[in-house]
Amino acid sequence: MFKEISTILFYIIITILIYIICNKLYMKFKLSLLNPVLISSIFIIILLIVFKIPYSDYNKGGAVITNVLGPLVVILAIPLYKNRYDLIKNFIPIIGGVSAGIFTSFVTVIGLCKIFNIDNSIMFSLFAKSITTPMAVEATKILEGKEAITIIAVVFTGILGAGIAPIVVKYGKIKSDIAKGIGIGTSSHAVGTSKAVEMGEEIGAASGLAIAVTGIITILIIIILNNFI
Repeated sequence: MFKEISTILFYIIITILIYIICNKLYMKFKLSLLNPVLISSIFIIILLIVFKIPYSDYNKGGAVITNVLGPLVVILAIPLYKNRYDLIKNFIPIIGGVSAGIFTSFVTVIGLCKIFNIDNSIMFSLFAKSITTPMAVEATKILEGKEAITIIAVVFTGILGAGIAPIVVKYGKIKSDIAKGIGIGTSSHAVGTSKAVEMGEEIGAASGLAIAVTGIITILIIIILNNFI
């Protein structure tokens, strides 16, 4: 029993230390490709391969971290509360923008999966790709999808969104900072928001608000879908 607990703690500590190092690397260079979730995952994979550690052993600690992610979604209430007046003032355009983003995401996933004849379990795992990881994992559990695929999709979506956000804003001639933030937060969650913060304080605030609203609406849609699947 003591040995098992020690093993779990060891892998939890290793995972956290690797993430901290990768996060410091990202904060120093501010490159989307150095996203700490992506880079730390690569390091952990290399670690498991080099030292021939079975994934089942590592996941004894990893599963603990994954299970903790669920309750952490309550943190998203903070940006909602802090920006409650902006939400009320711009309620219709914000909800409209977020809803349009969610609709586009779902239609794109369904359309591409049908075109390429991709299994439904994979499709269900991709529905939550545009919301932050804790909520995405919980959403995938509801649909009994594959959590690993969801996490990969979330990371890829965030990195892609953060990378092309300035280009879309520039060539799309988007002038409103709130519109910029809502678009980034809705499509590329926290990773995109880190880029939005660099683009401007109001843009970052709007993007943070969009993360919470997008997550809540997406979860509600997935719960409804689950009743019809």
